[in-house]
Order: sequence, then C-alpha cells, then structure tokens
Amino acid sequence: MPILKTVLIILEVISSVVMILVVMFQSGKEAGLSGALTGNADNYMSKSKFGNMDKTLASATKWVALVWVLLTLSLSLI
Repeated sequence: MPILKTVLIILEVISSVVMILVVMFQSGKEAGLSGALTGNADNYMSKSKFGNMDKTLASATKWVALVWVLLTLSLSLI
C-alpha cells in the first residue's frame, strides 16, 4: 500500500501543476478597468484567432480537474 499511495501522491502533484499551468494560459474574460479606460481592442478577427485555443484550454481544465478530484478521493480512501 505505501507504494500505491506514493504513486497517487506523485500523480496528484503532477495534475496540480498541470492545472495551474492550464488556468494561467487561459485569457481573461473581461478587460477590467484598463480596458474601460483605454478602449477595448477586441474585434471579430482577434477573437477568432484565440477562440479555438480558449476552448481547448477550457476543456483541458475540466478534464484535469476531474482527474485531480478522482486522485484526491482515492487518496482519502487509502
């Protein structure tokens, strides 16, 4: 059992780092105060370039989060 627990902990650390990276690579949904003051430079062409990447990262976030939750639950049972 100690070997299985060690493997699960290593996998959870890896999934945690991957989740942090995937979330950090996503673009923000709003420009915030700086966008309100300087104007919004988003138009259809700029949104379509990054739209596919944002969808991929959002999907990856869901799957990595699911793996992380399953690993956490399995570690709590051991």
